[in-house]
Amino acid sequence: MARYIIKRILMVIVIMIAAAFVIFTILYFTPGDPARNQLGPTATAADVENLRAVLGLDKSYLAQLASFMSDTFLHLDLGTSWTYNVPVMQELLNRLPYTVFIGLTAMILNVAVGLSLGIFAATHEGRWQDSVSMVIAMVFISIPDFWLALMMIVLFAQRLGWLPAYGVDSWKSFIMPIIVMSLPGIAVNARQTRSSMLEVFRADYITTARAKGQAEGVVVRRHMLPNALMPIITSLGTGFSSIVAGGAVIESVFSIPGVGLYMLTGINSRDYPIVRGCVVFFALFTSIAMLVVDLAYAFVDPRIKAQYSSSGKLAGKKKGKEE
Repeated sequence: MARYIIKRILMVIVIMIAAAFVIFTILYFTPGDPARNQLGPTATAADVENLRAVLGLDKSYLAQLASFMSDTFLHLDLGTSWTYNVPVMQELLNRLPYTVFIGLTAMILNVAVGLSLGIFAATHEGRWQDSVSMVIAMVFISIPDFWLALMMIVLFAQRLGWLPAYGVDSWKSFIMPIIVMSLPGIAVNARQTRSSMLEVFRADYITTARAKGQAEGVVVRRHMLPNALMPIITSLGTGFSSIVAGGAVIESVFSIPGVGLYMLTGINSRDYPIVRGCVVFFALFTSIAMLVVDLAYAFVDPRIKAQYSSSGKLAGKKKGKEE
């Protein structure tokens, strides 16, 4: 099991380095001069060159890349924002609670409502309950999140006045962003849960459990759901990472000062330290989410534990024979 965990952690490190390299390279070869953009069109050529020297943009590609990689992974320094003159790491830590709170709360709704809807549909296969559940899921997954966010602002903020339209003045400010971010995940989880449950619905061990006289609820909880968890866990892991990494549009619509809005600000102002820092952060967050999914695989599926345990034992026996 330890070998399995170490292997996955090494993969996270490789993914982080690759993501940092890719985003740095893309921004470096993006047309335009960030120094000119920072100073404006009225700046002289001498002012632009001076700012390029201050920002380190006058160095070669390899020199800038080496400096960026060293600062990021050895010193945990994501640089300083060119626009705000504030360390990117500091600003990320200030904005992180908003993004994580919305993402976690939306994920809890995804799991609670999505799993319940999927199980309800699977246990009523072919009936009107199944059709209604899947129609609800299709509606949720088909509505564009930005359009839904705008419609909710019009209805609940402007017309009814129940909720604030933007900002984070109180706990009510998080209601609409959480609902908008959770609906697509609810739909995906419901469809995935239904599909996974139907795959094991007529398995022999399910028939045996029913033949022993166990209640249907017990059969679902103890036999069907545990054996259908693998694809569901994958859906939950990718859904959580996409919620956090893809919340930039929602944070922008509702003016939530999270990491997503911070990255959009950096893109609009061509503030490369902000963009690079946010991409590295999202890569780390996604990698950790997938690491948790892989560990959940090993916890749920005994075959993964057995595979790595047997591999370790075989390697030890082979080494002993060679000695």
